Amino acid sequence: RCQRWVENCRRADLEDKTPDQLNKHYRLCAKHFETSMICRSSPYRTVLRDNAVPTIFDLTSHLNNPHSRHRKRIKELSEDEIRTLKQQKIDEAFERKQATQESNENNEQNTVSEEGGEEQEEKTVPLTLEERENKDYLKSLFEILILMGKQNIPLDGHNVDELPEGIFASDNFQALLEYRINGGDEVLRKRFEMTAVNLEYCSKTQQKQMLEICENCVREETLREVRDSHFFSIVTDEVVDIAGEEHLPVLVRFVDDSHNLREEFIGFLPYEADPEILAVKFHATITEKWGLNMEYCRGQAYIVSSGFASKMKVVATRLLEKYPQAVYTLCSSCALNVWLAKSVPVVGVSIALGTIEEVCCLFNQSPQLLVELDNTISTLFQDNDEKGNELKKICRSQWTGRHDTFEVLVDLLQALVLCLDAVSSDLSVRWNNFIVGRAFVLSSALTDFDFIVTVVIMKNVLAFTRAFGRNLQGQTSDVFFAAGSLTAVLHSLNEVMENIEVYHEFWFEEATNLATKLDVQIKLPGKFCRAQQGNFDPDMTSEEYYKEILSVPTVEHIIQELKDIFSEQHLKALKCLSLVPSVMGQLKFNTSEEHHADMFKNDLPNPDTLSAELHCWRIKWKHRGKDIELPATIYEALHLPDIKFFPNVYALLKVLCLLPVMKVENEKYGIGRKRLRAYLKNTLTGQRSSNLALLNINFDIKHDLDLMVDTYIKLYP
Repeated sequence: RCQRWVENCRRADLEDKTPDQLNKHYRLCAKHFETSMICRSSPYRTVLRDNAVPTIFDLTSHLNNPHSRHRKRIKELSEDEIRTLKQQKIDEAFERKQATQESNENNEQNTVSEEGGEEQEEKTVPLTLEERENKDYLKSLFEILILMGKQNIPLDGHNVDELPEGIFASDNFQALLEYRINGGDEVLRKRFEMTAVNLEYCSKTQQKQMLEICENCVREETLREVRDSHFFSIVTDEVVDIAGEEHLPVLVRFVDDSHNLREEFIGFLPYEADPEILAVKFHATITEKWGLNMEYCRGQAYIVSSGFASKMKVVATRLLEKYPQAVYTLCSSCALNVWLAKSVPVVGVSIALGTIEEVCCLFNQSPQLLVELDNTISTLFQDNDEKGNELKKICRSQWTGRHDTFEVLVDLLQALVLCLDAVSSDLSVRWNNFIVGRAFVLSSALTDFDFIVTVVIMKNVLAFTRAFGRNLQGQTSDVFFAAGSLTAVLHSLNEVMENIEVYHEFWFEEATNLATKLDVQIKLPGKFCRAQQGNFDPDMTSEEYYKEILSVPTVEHIIQELKDIFSEQHLKALKCLSLVPSVMGQLKFNTSEEHHADMFKNDLPNPDTLSAELHCWRIKWKHRGKDIELPATIYEALHLPDIKFFPNVYALLKVLCLLPVMKVENEKYGIGRKRLRAYLKNTLTGQRSSNLALLNINFDIKHDLDLMVDTYIKLYP
């Protein structure tokens, strides 16, 4: 109906608008409708019939108006011309989407034959009634799927097991389709009025095909902006379970036309156990399926769960071999110490991290349990109210993602154990069976000596990187100066490694004192004793065991991981942050970015004038007016009115802010990750769908229903 309105109004300029855009942004005067088309009219609102179409237009009055005679005329297009233009636009969009797929259809289209001219003419032939009805029908189906995606409605309804034998219940898609028919959708009613009640209106295969097209069309809107921006970075989040299969969420960072750094979710990639296969598929998906040119990738970061770190490091290494400019960095949304802990290749550390997450999750699920923990903390810290209040506040946050997570846990451990013991042994009906059961299991896990010694050693080792990591998530100037302090951090850790006997002795003593306070027996892990079957060295002590199995590999790994993640190329890039005026000011405008900017030379519009331009940039801020503040972030610098007069500086700042280690300054442009986590939190594992997830997370991205319909018709004729 929108299409007919546009055609009747002779508005060819609105042909490419979607019905949603037309409804939101355009209005038509009531005088263009026959009175029979109007249900009700008042001074405030005119209500039209469902099938109302504008038919009253005076297309000749301007000829009698002397003022309008000399106005520029818009050529009135015939119906055939309008259809030709629209078909050309659809064809262009379709060709872009199909560039990487098998070209069976393209081969047929490109075949030169005597009938070629006739085929060209067929494009301009108006649609038959049957073709138009089929398009309207498909459009209705796509509208339902998009609604389900945006509102996070799963496709499946009742499980077969839930229903008595012989009872049929529609899935959610069919239920919405029936609801729409009952609501007066004539196109759907005509299609299905003779269909059996218990027959599926739209098969699972067709739903899957249409969902894939929805997903690709919505993703393409973001990818088009990424390509226009040229440069981008790739970031992945923790591996997630989508309907029983492991998937890797992928996000892309880029600077849009309005100079805003954005981080958008673009889809899931099936996870592979073999890191080499994963690296190949990861690269193929980004370049072939999504059409991004990795030559323009300037950063890559991977947030991973324990156990997956080594595999994702292989992916990063393979990409670096092909694209040296795709700098491997930390991600700004993950604390350095948490990231380092998750990457430690020691099973005990992975188990400890999982236990910590479960404890935090249990207390966050129950406000009553948090109150119980508050009371326990008040009792334990009655001589130090300030410390007690600080811990209570921390307990109400996501403390497992902090730079000092292990330090907080050591301070809280006694309170957590006492609280969980009280809950698991409470004979009253205050707590449900689930909480009592979880409290018992987690209390046993927290009072295992293996857990206690792991937590204490991790706390002490990561103390050397805590301040460094906090600065990396600070202001731009903090990140710049943190890059210069890495040498000192590595020096301290190397000194620990050289004297590991002494350091481990102190750490183990702290662990034994904490275990004694909790009445935990100090012993070798049971799994180690069982594995040795009594054949281990009787002189082997717990202290010696944990030094070899935990302290030494942890310190060695963290030293190597810091060297890998802060490569020479990465540090060079961070040194270029002195371009930000506030950093420049702190350095008394005595900076030398040109020495570090060599790695970005090919990204600059005018590399030959870089030195002169940087000099002008320094002079501009050094001799600014007294009332002018120095921009403190890349975001502020990119939005300066006169940044266009410094094209090389603009290009450098744009590439620098793409580094995943730099935080997204404006929160509203970094909501892709928050929406992803909200979707995963609010959706049961079995009901998750990679297609619907993209529609839900990117619910505010425009979509072109006509393009979806035409793509579907071409792919599945």
